[in-house]
Amino acid sequence: MRRLPLYFALTLSITSVTDTAFAADSLMTKAEQSAYQKTGRYDEVESLCRNYQKTYPKLVRCQEFGRTSEGRPIYAIVATRTNMFTAYQAKEKQIPVTLIQGGIHAGEIDGKDAGFLALREALDNSAAKDALDKQILIFVPVFNVDGLERFGRWNRPNQTGPEETGWRVTAQNYNLNRDYLKADTPEMQAMLRLINQWDPLAVIDLHVTDGAKFEHDVSIQVEPVHGGDMELRKAGKLFQDKVIADLTRQGSLPQPFYMSFEKEDDPKSGFQDGMPTPRFSHGYFPLRNRFGMLVETHSWKDYATRVRITHNAIISVLEQIAQNGSDWKKVANEADMRSVNMAGQRIPLSYKTTDKFRMINFRGYEYTRKPSEISGTLMTRYDDTRPQIWTVKLRDEVVPDVMITLPQGGYLVPPAFAKMVAEKLRIHGIQFQPLSSALGEVEVERFQTSNASFASTSNENHQTLKLEGNWVNDKQSFGKGSLFIPSAQPKAALLAAMFEPQAQDALVNWGYFNNMFEKKEYMEAYVAEDVAREQLAANPELKMAFEKKLKAEPDFAKNPEARLEFFARRHPSWDQRYQQYPVYKTSLVPKQ
Repeated sequence: MRRLPLYFALTLSITSVTDTAFAADSLMTKAEQSAYQKTGRYDEVESLCRNYQKTYPKLVRCQEFGRTSEGRPIYAIVATRTNMFTAYQAKEKQIPVTLIQGGIHAGEIDGKDAGFLALREALDNSAAKDALDKQILIFVPVFNVDGLERFGRWNRPNQTGPEETGWRVTAQNYNLNRDYLKADTPEMQAMLRLINQWDPLAVIDLHVTDGAKFEHDVSIQVEPVHGGDMELRKAGKLFQDKVIADLTRQGSLPQPFYMSFEKEDDPKSGFQDGMPTPRFSHGYFPLRNRFGMLVETHSWKDYATRVRITHNAIISVLEQIAQNGSDWKKVANEADMRSVNMAGQRIPLSYKTTDKFRMINFRGYEYTRKPSEISGTLMTRYDDTRPQIWTVKLRDEVVPDVMITLPQGGYLVPPAFAKMVAEKLRIHGIQFQPLSSALGEVEVERFQTSNASFASTSNENHQTLKLEGNWVNDKQSFGKGSLFIPSAQPKAALLAAMFEPQAQDALVNWGYFNNMFEKKEYMEAYVAEDVAREQLAANPELKMAFEKKLKAEPDFAKNPEARLEFFARRHPSWDQRYQQYPVYKTSLVPKQ
C-alpha cells in the first residue's frame, strides 16, 4: 500500500486534538505548517509550552528549569495522567519518570518537532494509548537554546533539511554532549538539577548522526547494556530490543550501534560498538543506575523522514516504559542498593572493545574510492541511486578494561579544594560531608604520579591532563573543612568516574587540578650542579644509582634538566606537593 506523505498524514491527525480550531492551530509546529521544510525558533517552544498547558490544564505543566549563558529560559513540559506533578509525589508513589531531551545539538533539531507531535498524540491517546497513565513524561524540546537562536541555512551542510536550523554548540562554544560529568555550563547544571529533582528512570537523547551515505535510517543505543549493573543491563537490552523491533515493524532499518566507520571514510573498515564515557548522555546515566538512550537518525534522510522516525522512537519509548517501567524501576532501585554495598569491592572503571568480530550485511550504496585532486587523499563517493549490500566487520564484544578497588570508607579532599569539589558533588547529587573538625594523621592511599602530561591543545575550554602512576599507602592529616565522600552510596560508580585518575573523564583529567602538576619552585642550574656534586660526594650509593640510570635510560642521559632534577628531588627545597593529586582514599568513615 502506498504511504501518505508524512506531513499530510500528520496534518490529518491534528483534528483529533481538540474540538476547537484555535487549539489545533495553537499546538501546530512550524514544521507541520511547512510540510516539514522548516523548523521554528525558540519563541515557538515558549508559546507551545504555554499552549499545551492551556489546552490540557489537567495533564500538562509548563516549567522553566534554568537559564542559558545568554539569559534565555530553558523550558520543560511535564505531562501525565497520574495527577502527580511534583517530584516528591513521583518518588513517593514510585511512578516511572521518562525524560525526552531534544536539541542538545541545536542543528539536530528533529527531536523538538517530533517530540511535540508525539506529546500531542499521547495526550490525545491517538498514539502510545494510555501510556501517560503509568508514567510522568518530562519533555525538554530544546536543551541548547542559545544554539538554536544561532539560526542559519548552512549550519549543517551534511544534513538534508530543514531549510534553516540552529548551531551545534552553546553561546559559550561548549558541546553539551561532552559536559555531563564536568558540568561546566549553566545549561548542564540546570539539567542536572532537574534530573536530581525528578530522578528519571530513562533519559532519551535525540540526535542526528553525521557520516557516510547508506540506507539505514536510525541507531538506538541504550546503556546499561555493555557495562554497568548486571541486572540493569538485562533490562537495558530488553528496552533496546523492543524499541528496535517497533521501529523495524514501522519500516525503519535500525541498528544497535553508532554507524561510524572504524576508519574514517572507508566503508570496508566496518564498525565498532563500545561503552561510552560519562561525558556523553548515554555513558553518564548508567553510572546513576538509570537508562540512557541515544537516538541517532541519519543526516542524509530528508527532514520529514527523520522527524517521523524520531517520533516513532518516542512513541515506542513511552509504550515500553508504560509496559515495563514499574518492573524496571524496581531493578534500578535494587541496583542502587547494590551500589551502596560496593565499598571495598573491585569494579570496572572503563570498558574496551575486543578484536573479536562478526561479519554483518549492511545496506549501503555503491561507491568508489579514488585520490582527490582537491584534498590529495583517497575519498569515497557514493551513488545513492544504486543500493548495495556491504559485508563488513562489526566488533561488538565489550569487556571491562581498567578495574579499581573502591575505598572501603571513601575519598578525602583537603580544604584548599573543598569548595570546587563540593560544587561538583552537589551538581551530581552525590553525598558528601564537610569535616567539622580537623582529622589527625590517618592512614590513606595517595596517588603517586610517575608521569603527568598536559595536552598540547584545549578541549572544551580545558587543558586536559594524562596521569600515570599508582595508589600507595601513606599517612595524612586533614584540616577542618576537608570533604569526606563516602563510597557507600547509590552513585558509587559515578563517584569513581569523577575521582579515579584512570577514568577518562575524571575531574583531574579535565584539568581541574592542573596547578598541582605545574612546577612553581625551582633550583637554578648552576646551584643544582653544586648540589649534585655534594650529594655524589656524600653518598656512593647515589652515585652508583645515577650512573646506572645514565646507562639504562638514553632519554634521561640526553636530558640536562632531567639529570639535574634527579638531584634536586633529593634536596630539602624540593616541593613535596608537586604532582600530588589532592584526593585521597581512606578505609575509614570519619566520626564528626
